[in-house]
Amino acid sequence: MTPPRELDGSSAGGQFLRTALALSILENEPVRLENVRGDRSTPGLRNQHLAVLETMAELCDANMSGAELGAETVEFDPGNPTGGEYAVDIGTAGSATLLCNALLPLATVLESPLSVTVTGGTDVAWSPPLDYFRYVKLPIVRRFGIEATCEVDRRGFYPDGGGEVTLQLEPSRPERIEIVEQGPLEGLRLYSIESESLADRDVAERQAEGALERLDRELALELMERSEITAESPSPGSALVLRIDHGTGIAGFSALGERGKPAERVGEDAADATNRFLEGTAPVDRHMADQLLMFLALAGGRVRVPAVTEHVETRCELLEAFGVRVDLEAGSETTVVSVASPLRSGE
Repeated sequence: MTPPRELDGSSAGGQFLRTALALSILENEPVRLENVRGDRSTPGLRNQHLAVLETMAELCDANMSGAELGAETVEFDPGNPTGGEYAVDIGTAGSATLLCNALLPLATVLESPLSVTVTGGTDVAWSPPLDYFRYVKLPIVRRFGIEATCEVDRRGFYPDGGGEVTLQLEPSRPERIEIVEQGPLEGLRLYSIESESLADRDVAERQAEGALERLDRELALELMERSEITAESPSPGSALVLRIDHGTGIAGFSALGERGKPAERVGEDAADATNRFLEGTAPVDRHMADQLLMFLALAGGRVRVPAVTEHVETRCELLEAFGVRVDLEAGSETTVVSVASPLRSGE
């Protein structure tokens, strides 16, 4: 019996758990995770982390221990994921998009299609809004061979959650990633959403107008798409996602509505992040930077990122623990992240 690879999460959060479990399945290697979410004020598994663990285990018929709220040590011994249809209820407004993000790399080792319906928060703090996942993340990974779609049945905002999305994965062969230069600007896509309870205040429209007023007018961005949606949801809430299309890829920026925060300010916050990106030369946004590292590990390649964030550092350390060498070539304003020898499962 192969002894588990021992990993220490004392200086990391939930991303450490999600990435480690995915790598365990991809490499068919058992892991023992100590000090899970050790740098958080309430360490150990919360509802959304427990949902990820239990879902991963079910998908690959894994043996595991530590699957309980508050657990700080988890052992996970995976089998081979075979596809099928599954349903997951996080039970809170825990992020459905973070769970979907964790599952995406498994497309590269599937034997048959996989469908996972997740109930939880679709647009909540500390995670990508659903429209970022649908309109920024998925188009990028599809470009490099990952066959994935996401259907939305219901939106879920904090605190009740209750949103429902279905992630569908097809067996996929990842392709080498090369995103190094920012190409000529092509235009802007805008996705603004409000819960039905906020429709009489025109929140979605006001978010959109706030963003458009704040964007750098000198760039004269073409508005390629503008979507304003009113959606049923157990809790009131809103979100805005701006997407920049350029010659070599796309980048996304978002903001969430908050009690007491004017809708126009939500749009302005997303626009400010967009303006900062457009002043630089990186082809992807700072949040996509760490999300692409797993796919670099699977297929190899290079990505120029605007910053080496804590999330980037954490993923690099985990990948190197599994034998993947990640090189960082720092420039004056950006860093090129590259993987020359990918995991054997992506070869």
